Amino acid sequence: MKSLRLELIYAGDHNLSCYYAAKVVEAVVPFFPNLLEWEKVYIRQKEGARRFYEFSVSLFGEDNVRKYHYHAPIPSIFINGELVCDRIPSVEELKDIIEWVLRRAGDGAQQLGGSPRED
Repeated sequence: MKSLRLELIYAGDHNLSCYYAAKVVEAVVPFFPNLLEWEKVYIRQKEGARRFYEFSVSLFGEDNVRKYHYHAPIPSIFINGELVCDRIPSVEELKDIIEWVLRRAGDGAQQLGGSPRED
């Protein structure tokens, strides 16, 4: 199976929300060896700002981003380009979300519908 690409929208270590979100991701990554690659999307760097803009447009449309300055949440977590967390998840929540995405992607397990946290 192709590995999942997790991207964390990241303003920098000075932003405590971003810092703690990164710590959660770092704690979860070892549970998914060879299944998950991740990176911080530094919105204050040129390439990160471009990616942040792409995510914002995918969520709200280009008109809303340009005219009304809507943007993706900071921090937020995207997996394979899809927003999966718009706030800081717990380690368990992020593990559940990644497992749900893996099952939904069809890694040999059953296909799921709905959201990852439906009980």
